Amino acid sequence: MVVPIRVAIAEDNVLLLDGIARLISATTDFELAGTATSYDELLALVADTDPDVVVTDIRMPPSGTDEGIRAADAIRSSHPETGVIVLSQFVSPAYAVALLAGGSDGRGYLLKDRLADVDDLVAGIRVVAIGGSVIDPKVVEQLVASNRSTETPVARLTPREREVLGEMAQGKTNAAIAASLVLSERAVEKHINSIFSKLHLTEEPNVNRRVAAVLVYLAEGDAGHTPADVAARFPSRG
Repeated sequence: MVVPIRVAIAEDNVLLLDGIARLISATTDFELAGTATSYDELLALVADTDPDVVVTDIRMPPSGTDEGIRAADAIRSSHPETGVIVLSQFVSPAYAVALLAGGSDGRGYLLKDRLADVDDLVAGIRVVAIGGSVIDPKVVEQLVASNRSTETPVARLTPREREVLGEMAQGKTNAAIAASLVLSERAVEKHINSIFSKLHLTEEPNVNRRVAAVLVYLAEGDAGHTPADVAARFPSRG
C-alpha cells in the first residue's frame, strides 16, 4: 500500500473548497487532512494534522488580502517539510515573487482559471510534496513578455550561469553560492547580473529580479521532479 500524500485545503469559497476536497479524496495516492476557511483556521489545521501539502487560496478572512502568502511564510517556519500551493486569480508576478522570497523548495503558485484541468493541480501537489516547485506559465509570461525569441530564456545561459541560478532557486545568498560553487563573491555577482540581462528582467519596484529569475528557471522545468522522485518520497508500506 502506497503512503498517501496528506493534503490540507484552505478556501473561503465553499463551492471551490468542496470541489478540491472531492478531488483530493478521489485521488488514489492522496488523503484529505482537513479543510479551513480562514488564515487562523489554516494554521491551526496544519499544527493539528502536519500535512504534506497545503493548498490555499491567496485571499481569505480576516482581511481578504494576502493570507495565503503569509500562511506560506508561517508554515515554512513552523513546518518546514510541508509544501504549500497558493491558488490565485492574479497573474501579476509580484505575488509569486513574495511567495518564493524565502526559497522556492516546496512552493507552488497556480491560477484558479486553469483549475478546470484537474490534472494540473494533482501534478502540482505531487511535485510540491517532494520539495519541488510549480509556477503557472502565465505568471512567467508576464516576466518575459518583451522576449519574442523562439529560444527559451534559460537556454541562453551558460552552464555556469545555470548552476548559479539553480543555487539561487534554493534561496542561497551570494556568499553561500560562492562557497558551494567555489567562486569568489564578485564572480557570483557578475554571473547573476549576466543572468538578469539574458532573461530580460527589469528593475521594476514591485518585482525582485532575483526571485523573478528563479520563476523563469522553475517554469523551464530545470527544478522539476519525475514520478520516480515521488515514489521515492512516498514508498509502499510493504
